[in-house]
Amino acid sequence: MSAKRLEQVALATKTAFVFPGQGSQKVGMLAELAEQFSGVGQTFAEASDALGFDLWHIAQSGEGLDQTENTQPVLLTASIALWRLWLDLGGLAPKYLAGHSLGEYSALVAAGSMSLADAVKLVNLRGKLMQNAVPQGEGAMAAILGLADDKVVELCQSVSASGQGSVEAANYNSQGQVVIAGSTASVQQVMALAKEQSAKAIALPVSVPSHCSLMKPAAEKFAEALEQTAIELPTIPVIQNVNAGIATDVAQLRQALTAQLYQSVQWTRTMQSLQDQGIQYIVECGPGIVLSNLAKRLPNIEKAFSIDSKSKMEDALNAVLVAEGKIA
Repeated sequence: MSAKRLEQVALATKTAFVFPGQGSQKVGMLAELAEQFSGVGQTFAEASDALGFDLWHIAQSGEGLDQTENTQPVLLTASIALWRLWLDLGGLAPKYLAGHSLGEYSALVAAGSMSLADAVKLVNLRGKLMQNAVPQGEGAMAAILGLADDKVVELCQSVSASGQGSVEAANYNSQGQVVIAGSTASVQQVMALAKEQSAKAIALPVSVPSHCSLMKPAAEKFAEALEQTAIELPTIPVIQNVNAGIATDVAQLRQALTAQLYQSVQWTRTMQSLQDQGIQYIVECGPGIVLSNLAKRLPNIEKAFSIDSKSKMEDALNAVLVAEGKIA
């Protein structure tokens, strides 16, 4: 989708798009839409050509889908296929974009900040660097549910101070839902302590502890690749993970994407910022319903949609057009 084409699309005033990260992939994603809309296959072909391997085959067969170097480009491509389809079907351009973790790259491609070809190469490399930074089994992530954010941070700090390895808050997803990341033993210790305080602790099926200081070596190498990549300021504002702010120049964009590897995802603040800007409708542009479900709980969000099937896409297109006063 060229930025020029984006400029010709009517703009929403109360709607934001959010793009999911790893964990939202599922075997067979977008199969139904691909049968009905040729653009889905074309987007996957464009991304596969850039990488030199078949992303659609991975998405449909599941072979290697959960290896992060594959998960990341597959999810990004799926999100961009849905984004292009939304615009092709007459959808409004949202007022803001935001992406959770990997999803920040999808948001930047949607906003014309980088090309799909460059982005899939970047996130494939991001996956490789992340996997290489921590040997298999030595890092872990877990969701802590039902504790205040500062309480989770406190537990992480006390366990890290005991010298067994570091553990940190990696994703602030919503009030009372924080994901932690770090060395496996330390993550398990925080989980046990959280359960003692009547919280729920759920180990996440990931191969890499994202968004924590164990990723610093990966970030240093990744920064070099980012420097080589053509990046422009987005045509639609993208709210960043690391500070819930909006970059005012390309250097800030690159900096935020590098820092995002080892700093926490400020999703709670991102969603608050969208509400502060008058956003009432959220569309999750990617496989699954993780982000739209989080959004539904927020006080000022009237409706949150996912669009990964034909019926859901049509419902969201119409609802947003009505909500924005474009059709009665």
